[in-house]
Amino acid sequence: MFRNYPNLSYTVLMMLLASSALLVFRKKGLAEGATRQPNVIYILADDLGSGDLSCLNPDSQINTPHLDQLASNGLVFTDAHSGSAVCTPTRYGILTGRYAFRSRLKKGVLGGYSTMLIENDRFTVADLMKKVGYRTGVVGKWHLGLDWAKTDASKGINHAEYDADWTKNENLALEKGITAGPNDLGFDHSFIIPASLDIPPYIYLQNGKPTDPHLTDIAGNKTPRGVFWRDGKGSQSFDLQKTLDVFGREAKNFIVSAAQNRSKPFFLYLPLSSPHTPWLPSEAHKGSSKAGIYGDFVHHTDAVVGAVMHTLDSLGIADNTLVVFTSDNGADWKPGDAEIYPAHRANYIYRGEKSDIWEGGHRVPFIVRWPAVVKKGGKTAQTVCLTDLMETLASITGQRLDPNAGQDSFSFLPLLRNAGDSAPVRPSVIHHSIDGMFAIRRGKWKFIDGKGSGGWSSKGEASDPEGQLYDIVNDPSETANLFEKQPEIAKELKTLLEKQKAQGYTRPL
Repeated sequence: MFRNYPNLSYTVLMMLLASSALLVFRKKGLAEGATRQPNVIYILADDLGSGDLSCLNPDSQINTPHLDQLASNGLVFTDAHSGSAVCTPTRYGILTGRYAFRSRLKKGVLGGYSTMLIENDRFTVADLMKKVGYRTGVVGKWHLGLDWAKTDASKGINHAEYDADWTKNENLALEKGITAGPNDLGFDHSFIIPASLDIPPYIYLQNGKPTDPHLTDIAGNKTPRGVFWRDGKGSQSFDLQKTLDVFGREAKNFIVSAAQNRSKPFFLYLPLSSPHTPWLPSEAHKGSSKAGIYGDFVHHTDAVVGAVMHTLDSLGIADNTLVVFTSDNGADWKPGDAEIYPAHRANYIYRGEKSDIWEGGHRVPFIVRWPAVVKKGGKTAQTVCLTDLMETLASITGQRLDPNAGQDSFSFLPLLRNAGDSAPVRPSVIHHSIDGMFAIRRGKWKFIDGKGSGGWSSKGEASDPEGQLYDIVNDPSETANLFEKQPEIAKELKTLLEKQKAQGYTRPL
């Protein structure tokens, strides 16, 4: 590299070499085109289907202009999957890079009084980012369990009882907040609700303390369809109708504050509470869709994402900010909803709904925008999973994961650099339903270890084969079960599934 400078002294040459080496070190792991570690915002919608976005479904009855723009300015993944067909286990996988069936949660989801699901010694994405100097924050729906302060500290709590009974809050001093939560898992700042917006307690926790410690009994609501929440405790000032906008405001506050220190990048995990029930669009969004109040709530969600994007643009930091938008599982769009709004397919062409092992349960929208690196308007059919965030961010920030971290995480950074990269970023992916049914996908083949959907759609028939096998590439709607026609493939995939479940990891360690 110095052949054009023959008269440079030895000292100057050594200085240039050292400078060059330092530059290479600083850029290690960065995607080509980035000049510094990028800010990262990970936006997780709640129960949003692939067919809800007008950029993914041309027949969507919902207008999503901000998400459409995000897609046109970024990269769309058309074969992305949540780690589970319901929210708690997917969130565990996002933050740990590990399938949640390896934790204590073998099926279902947690309640608002459940204890921490992420183990005390578990390495998280927030820990990963803090190691390289990021300011880390979470704003939104947590739903991963919290260790609440106790009325009587001498009495223990059986987490299994609180997981099973969502009304059980004995010996919990809610007004005092929590003794362990996001701030103990690598987050510098947290502003959360404990669980879904239809599960008590209805309370905002800022860095572990209630923003309003004055509690009251909040009456539930059961009608109409979708406008549902349970009876339970909550802060006197808590307004379910305003929750989504509160999260939007708090996200903006975090971004503005973090951006003031240009020498220190930030990581924001933004798990929104929508469009999960209760469907509560604000007045400005009512009547904005042709899919009822559900569609209006999706439109409201789109607007909140748009406000986050506007904040980045107004601060001049959009170019080197990596934004990921996705959903924790498929849409909660039932046959009755489809009868009322037949033109709208919330889960697009995919079979089933939230909770199911079928594609509609876990195939999710997934959009990445990073102007400094990702080309506009790209699409990739590569299979990815939401557990892949950890290894991807490790690659971007030049870190190597310990064998005890991110056991089921694979980096999709090569696809951000080149969406046309044909090398698979992950060899297989495991799916998991609300009832604990397993499936595994490898290439075009998907094997389901059981009958029916493993969720709310169908329990299957006694006469059904013992398993299911689908060619997802040629039959993405899972209409033809090839289990009995291709027994060797089914057997091979079942063997692989059992191996990956037993060994405790899928990423090469």
